[in-house]
Amino acid sequence: MKLNPPLLALAAGAFGIGVTEFAPMGLLPVIAGDLGVSIPSAGLLISAYAVGVMLGAPLMTLTTGRVPRRALLISLMAIFTIGNLMAALSTSYEMLLAARLITSLNHGAFFGVGSIVAASLVPENRRAGAVAAMFMGLTTANVVGVPLATWAGDLIGWRAAFWGIAVLGVVAMTSLRLTLPNTPAEAAGDMISELKVLGRPPVLLALALTVLSSTAMFTVFTYIAPILQQETQASIGFVTAMLVTYGVGLTFGNWLGGRFADRSVDRTLIVTLAALIALLVAFAAAMPFAAPSAVLIFLWGVASFALVPPLQMRVMAAASDAPNLASSVNIGAFNLGNAVGAALGGAVIAGGLGYPAVAVAGAVAAASGLSLVLFTAGRKAAVPVCGLP
Repeated sequence: MKLNPPLLALAAGAFGIGVTEFAPMGLLPVIAGDLGVSIPSAGLLISAYAVGVMLGAPLMTLTTGRVPRRALLISLMAIFTIGNLMAALSTSYEMLLAARLITSLNHGAFFGVGSIVAASLVPENRRAGAVAAMFMGLTTANVVGVPLATWAGDLIGWRAAFWGIAVLGVVAMTSLRLTLPNTPAEAAGDMISELKVLGRPPVLLALALTVLSSTAMFTVFTYIAPILQQETQASIGFVTAMLVTYGVGLTFGNWLGGRFADRSVDRTLIVTLAALIALLVAFAAAMPFAAPSAVLIFLWGVASFALVPPLQMRVMAAASDAPNLASSVNIGAFNLGNAVGAALGGAVIAGGLGYPAVAVAGAVAAASGLSLVLFTAGRKAAVPVCGLP
């Protein structure tokens, strides 16, 4: 796809959101030590963000339908910037927790509205590529932004990471203002009808699968820094390298999942979830060893994000009457899984079961998701895959 400044601006916003969502996972030990809280308590900062996304995604999507798209996207990035400035200025755990909640409110609506705007910027036969280009900012955040924030946070303090993320918000707002056309809002739909679509059993099952799949990922990823420091006896440099490795795996997995989901959504989910179970069990055994852990972390990243395209397509197909709201709510479902995973992993740690048990708990969540796929696949034919509307 040719260089497209508006798409780059949307990708810049996605990059900033990706960094602010995932950076605390690499900073948990630093934040916990500075604020005088336990690792599980610090993990609730990630859960709070996820809960905010889950609540904010449908709320912001349904209440901002009449706002012009450029103004809405800039306003959403303004919320993002204010929340990160508040985090950078936090002097207590409670203030940082509130900052994470504020920051999260923009997340679901930005990706939901941004996807529609991205698709409108190119010819119809290139819309899926435009949406993928915007989401590439999210995967790039895991390759570049999160490791950089982890390194900076360990070197000069975790607040410096949030100052840097706030600067990204200003850059994104400026880029959106300068490059996006002043697109008017779409005609307002029937809110009640859209909400009714979300109550259909196939839609609820698809959203439940998203939650379970995301739980499997975040049960372990939330605590990746303390896992590597305590079990692998890793330096901060190794932790940073593993975050880069995981991010590369996410990027490759996103591409791979999209290719295979074009052939069969259900088959892709079954194979990927089965692989995820095996990888997490293997990681539980390999944690004390650096080289095997590095290989497993990369493959785990591939499997984790190979799930995203088929999960998104499954929800879109099940809620074809209200794809915009469904897309936004599915992002909230991913983040509900984020919150559940962080809480589950924290409970395992707080219960004294050890870090290997955290990986086993993630495998159990993946097994639950696999069981749900097999149950639903047995009751219907494979979900047909078509281009995004």
